Amino acid sequence: MECMSTPADDVAALPLPGVATRLRELRRRRGLTLEAAAQRAGLSPAHLSRLETGARQPSLPMLLGLARIYGTTVSELLGEMPPEREPVIRAGRAAPREADGWTYHETGGPGRAMQALRVEVPYGTQRELVRVHPGEEWLYVLTGRLRLSLGDATHELDPGDSAHFDSLTPHRISAASHGGAEFLFVHTLLQSPDPHPHHPHS
Repeated sequence: MECMSTPADDVAALPLPGVATRLRELRRRRGLTLEAAAQRAGLSPAHLSRLETGARQPSLPMLLGLARIYGTTVSELLGEMPPEREPVIRAGRAAPREADGWTYHETGGPGRAMQALRVEVPYGTQRELVRVHPGEEWLYVLTGRLRLSLGDATHELDPGDSAHFDSLTPHRISAASHGGAEFLFVHTLLQSPDPHPHHPHS
């Protein structure tokens, strides 16, 4: 029985110059091994390797899945120029969000490889959660004193102090001063941004 092809299948069957190179570059930029990326995409490492060398052409569903994993768009994978993003984020552009007493102000643009937040932490509202996940985090204390637990070590940070660490190190953040603390927080996104911001403590 002959299978009918759809227009999407026809497009996916066409040679896609440069896609193999971009797939390889994006995976490496995200710090993912061939095995890890293939597992997330539901492909075998051998199949992903063939896509990255151009021996196989990806289907549209594969492109969608890989774009989601690499935090990009199918348009970028195909080499199309992304639309220019507004580089300036004005104060008050978005309403602050609250979770467990913490207040989050978005200070970065959507769809980027990093998420930036200004975070207000009241004293004594921290849930005792330890986070471990891929990526890097950076924070800078604006006001108050912040307690940062990294692995077995605990650090107290004053205004002007900052920390930059690997997110695979078990970490926990809380306010050490009774008046609470406020800090700037930036972390890398290894997958496409979630509509809900990643919170440093949840």
